[in-house]
Amino acid sequence: MSKFFDFSLLLLYCLFIYWLSDQHSLPSPTWWGVEFQDKLNHAGAYFIMATFAWRSFRHIINIPIVLALISTLFCSLYGVSDEWHQSFVEGRSSDVMDWLADTSGAALAAVFLYFLQRKSILDLKS
Repeated sequence: MSKFFDFSLLLLYCLFIYWLSDQHSLPSPTWWGVEFQDKLNHAGAYFIMATFAWRSFRHIINIPIVLALISTLFCSLYGVSDEWHQSFVEGRSSDVMDWLADTSGAALAAVFLYFLQRKSILDLKS
């Protein structure tokens, strides 16, 4: 049941990102004048996606470094497809810097989860 739940969460989150990317514009609250707020939003969204990817892929990958790399790669490739998708949406544009922010957020999550798992705080099989 846990495997189905984890993969379902990842799928639903990917569909949510797709839906957001399909909108002509997104309201974005200002974070106290942060200059690169959009990039932080991208990194945060893909940090969450990488966490869901880690939870999903841990059912089929039991080597932590490989799990971290595959989770990051999955999110990075999804980010590329998301930017490509946005290039077809009126009012949206594709930006390589957004993709880099996506990949950076995913990599940060993967590194964080990798070290938590190595410290035995996370159980790879649960």
